[in-house]
Amino acid sequence: MFWKSKTKPNGKKVPAEEKKHYMEPEYTKVRVMDFDLKDLVALPTKEIDLNEWLASNTTTFFNLINLQYSTISEFCTGDTCQAMTACNTIYYWYDERGKKTKCTAPQYVDLVMTFVQKLVTDEDIFPTKYGKDFPNSFESLVKKVCRYLFHVLAHIYWAHFKETVALELQGHLNTLYAHFIVFVREFNLVEPKETCIMDDLSEVLCAPLPPHTHNHVTER
Repeated sequence: MFWKSKTKPNGKKVPAEEKKHYMEPEYTKVRVMDFDLKDLVALPTKEIDLNEWLASNTTTFFNLINLQYSTISEFCTGDTCQAMTACNTIYYWYDERGKKTKCTAPQYVDLVMTFVQKLVTDEDIFPTKYGKDFPNSFESLVKKVCRYLFHVLAHIYWAHFKETVALELQGHLNTLYAHFIVFVREFNLVEPKETCIMDDLSEVLCAPLPPHTHNHVTER
């Protein structure tokens, strides 16, 4: 049985940073690629099954976002991140019995990654053998996965962007975030009311960069 999970703001404002550092032009212009993300996420041909395309991309995003989080995980502790926050939202975890739990951010991320890992390695849900059908619940499960992965990305920006910049990984984070947002928009995988807390960043990063501002970076 998989976790029945929901996320809701708790009705209280989370203390805001004085400034959204990730929105500063010197950071938003840094990417690691220049090509059109919409072309990258579009279903390539009618011969490719939509569910196979969703499965492949969802698994890739899971691995990349897990890797991105791992770069700042030492800074994301129960002391520094006592709740799973992003902007003015606190995310709660709901277990299989519907019990609401307020987790620290590292606890929440661990629950997310464990849940997604279990899904993407389950042959009955993410089949890899030719001729095996996807379950009827596949699309709803992909939507749940993408919602959770968005929470992790939003938390990295909100709580750990300074560490990301210190590691010179903002270009990777920006590119990953933009790629993910364009993908979930293309296939309507995350409701706009869920992603709206990061709309300001999404609109900047998902817009093509003018030719003279392309910033190719070599990052360590």
